[in-house]
Amino acid sequence: MTLLGHFSLWAALLVGLWGVVIAFSGRWQNRPDLAASVNRSTYALLACLVVASVALLVGLINHDFNIEYVASYTSRNLPGYFVFTAFWAGQKGSLLFWAVVLALFGALAQFLTSRRYADLLPYVAGVTSLVTVFFIIVMLFSSNPFERLAFTPPDGNGLNPQLQNVGMIIHPPMLYLGYISITIPFAFAIAALLSKRLDTGWILAIRKWTLLSWLFLGIGITLGMWWAYVELGWGGYWAWDPVENASFLPWLTMTAFLHSVMIQEKRGMLKRWNLGLIISTFLLSIFGTFITRSGVISSVHSFTQSSVGYYFLGFLVAAAVVSFTLLYIRWPLLKPEVKLESMLSREAAFLFNNLALVGIAFSVLWGTLFPILSEAVQGTKVTVGPPFFNRVNIPLGLFLLALTGIGPLIAWRKASASNLQRQFRWPIASGLVVLAALLLFGMRNFYSIMALTLSGFVMGTVVQEFYRGARARHRIHGESYLAATYHLFGRNRRRYGGYVVHVAILLYFVAFAGGAFRVDQEATLKPGQSAEITSPYGHTYSLTHVGVSQFEALNRVVSVATLEVSRNGKKLGLINSEKRQHVDSFGRPQFQPSTEVGIRYDLREDLYVVYAGSVQGTEEAVFRFTINPLVVWLWIGGVLMIIGGITVMWPSEAGLVRPIPSAAAERPATAGV
Repeated sequence: MTLLGHFSLWAALLVGLWGVVIAFSGRWQNRPDLAASVNRSTYALLACLVVASVALLVGLINHDFNIEYVASYTSRNLPGYFVFTAFWAGQKGSLLFWAVVLALFGALAQFLTSRRYADLLPYVAGVTSLVTVFFIIVMLFSSNPFERLAFTPPDGNGLNPQLQNVGMIIHPPMLYLGYISITIPFAFAIAALLSKRLDTGWILAIRKWTLLSWLFLGIGITLGMWWAYVELGWGGYWAWDPVENASFLPWLTMTAFLHSVMIQEKRGMLKRWNLGLIISTFLLSIFGTFITRSGVISSVHSFTQSSVGYYFLGFLVAAAVVSFTLLYIRWPLLKPEVKLESMLSREAAFLFNNLALVGIAFSVLWGTLFPILSEAVQGTKVTVGPPFFNRVNIPLGLFLLALTGIGPLIAWRKASASNLQRQFRWPIASGLVVLAALLLFGMRNFYSIMALTLSGFVMGTVVQEFYRGARARHRIHGESYLAATYHLFGRNRRRYGGYVVHVAILLYFVAFAGGAFRVDQEATLKPGQSAEITSPYGHTYSLTHVGVSQFEALNRVVSVATLEVSRNGKKLGLINSEKRQHVDSFGRPQFQPSTEVGIRYDLREDLYVVYAGSVQGTEEAVFRFTINPLVVWLWIGGVLMIIGGITVMWPSEAGLVRPIPSAAAERPATAGV
């Protein structure tokens, strides 16, 4: 199977190069047969990479330890469902996973795109094939997943214990799908620049691809936060780690694009800006891949240092030079059709929204690169920690949250005083009610107060938009408010699904606000002894150590510390935290011991318990207790983001979303009715 896999990679390289050469030569423009050949080359490329992927999966499933990659990331006693995660757990396998999924997306782009954009598709095929060819070259010449060992070991090294988590079955693929699918919008942008078709056609062609990429990245980031929370045992979910930042950067610029592209669609503005955002998003996805694979920055999430990083750095520089040079050449053709008429307009709100998102992205990029730059200039690596990121991004984030509520309330072109008064009355009242309640209950942390107050304002905006739309349908069609709300989604899923996403984002901010009130405590307890910890809500938790037990599982020896939990004198039950020592099939220890935290979830706060170890092999145990307020709203927000994202992508009942006419300046609340 390794010979078949290796041969398939070489075949994919040749097929991909054929498609690239023909696509960019331009000869297909007067040769329909060559255009069809470029199209078919994407399917052939996919077929070759599918064969290579199947060959690697067969090696993993059959425990062919003569394959270096299989020996490095699996073992005979590894649970079966984690054998599949080994496909993308290591660098070599993840490169093949990336290549085959990109080939799949490239083929789907050819198959699903309307023939209205037939003149763009060969260029799109050329770009997607070129990026895929790059990954194939990296595999063939630097990181071959089918490399064989000189001998066959009796067992493999096994999978890192931190990756043996259900979240890691989903989290990396979601991030990869987000990174990979960004290539499709980028390919259409380059195709539009090459063909000089710079109207809104290419934007319409990539709308769902862009949303899909944004949604995959959002899901991947949220699952990564959940994995860090339940697996790493440090009590948090985001630490501004370089690899975390690398996934966050393209999500930010993609979010900016999804907002600013509406201005181009409706007003013919920001054409240059939108192309720049798409190009930057693609480059940031490659940058994130470079960060995780080069070893230039230490991270719990990154792969070991290797020569692969040089390939990605060279590709990143080349792609940036070519893309922005092409944008510069086409610059005169991208003049805006109209100018910004007023700072009190939805266009201006979206513009400020973009500036905030790009500002956050720039600060995150600077903080991520600073250790590399400081080492290059001074010879000493200076790490930028969470205080820097928080100091810069919290104010920008709050400004962005405010704009989330302001944007839907302001009319297009220019808002009148009466429009502003009518639209802002109830959302501002909603925010002030939340502010008064927070002050009444004694909250004094400024940033948390601002986050929760603005969340109340945004929620007021969303409720008002739904209420006014439903009331209009109720009056016009006689529908019940429930039916009217349902039809609002059906007639304009893009708009009302977007409001659901806004609610998801405000829930993220609610969870972030709770982080300011985290409580930590350590205790060493013998069986029967208790420790108390008081939450910000005034609840007193009593945790009584029951004892430590031990058992053997398929590939690990597990020590479990059990605590009995009471809150304000009322028993809540038991909570367990584990120490796991993974072993190979011969019972020999592998890796360092890992921790499984115990968590009691609550809408108000999580009780987070970490068993840090026993004292001299006895049942006396060291614990760390943490109270994390409002964390559960982060996961609820993630679910809402998925629902909202799918709703936006789902076809509307009307088939197409009706554009908002420029004369609708005074009716932003009922445009979807």
